Amino acid sequence: MVKILSDSTCDLSPELIEKYNIGIIPLYVRCGDAEYRDGVNVSPDDLFKWSDEHGETPKTAAPSTEDIKAFLDKDSGDDYIIFTISYSMSACYNNCRLAAEDLEMSNRVFVVDSANLSTGIGLQVIKAAEMAASGMTAQAIVAEIEKLIPKVRASFVVDTLTFLHRGGRCSGVAAFFGSALKLHPRISVIDGVMYPEKKYRGKLSKVIMDYVKDMEPALKAARGDRVFITHSGCDLAVVESVRCYLESLQQFNEILETRAGSVISSHCGPGTLGVLFISQ
Repeated sequence: MVKILSDSTCDLSPELIEKYNIGIIPLYVRCGDAEYRDGVNVSPDDLFKWSDEHGETPKTAAPSTEDIKAFLDKDSGDDYIIFTISYSMSACYNNCRLAAEDLEMSNRVFVVDSANLSTGIGLQVIKAAEMAASGMTAQAIVAEIEKLIPKVRASFVVDTLTFLHRGGRCSGVAAFFGSALKLHPRISVIDGVMYPEKKYRGKLSKVIMDYVKDMEPALKAARGDRVFITHSGCDLAVVESVRCYLESLQQFNEILETRAGSVISSHCGPGTLGVLFISQ
């Protein structure tokens, strides 16, 4: 049997995790001296509150090799495929490889650098789970996923630059002017790295719809199986507007909504929303 695992930054909902039988390896989130496990004993709202009270961004850390080994059964005979957040963003990928080596399972554990984050990973994980359920071998699944990775389109707009600034991801000047002028950057993940692509100005609800509409040509050229709306706590009316717009394109078989987990949310802050899909 081929078992599909992912680190917790894939941001898949509990329903999707259960539906596709995916094992989730939690990352760590640290708020001062307190340490939590992503998706286990801390919520994004807890982190936002702590961050505002302390003027700091929570720190995040990869699971240890011992944490990862707990998900691998050497005696089962199963093969494992583990998806990780982009190699450039975390030690998850290396730690998974080391865990497999320590258990002498490198021939049965295939670690995939998603070159992405959040449901940019989740899209790959679901595809792999579907292929595993169809009876494909681990080697064949990984080969197909490697072809898919460059076609994943992941981007998002943020409500506030404060969290990116606290985490050292933009300058103080940029954070100040972003707030003063009500600028909301669109950030895309390209080859595993985040890049600012465009700045929107104005009320967040309008910005989000402008962002989605700007993607219409790419959305109409996407694979039609699914698209994700992933957010870190947006107004439900805004999320529903995005859903209605995506439905109007008549492009996707399913439109999935999921809430970003604690690791991703701790870096992007509240009010962030992304639309993620796979191109043809």
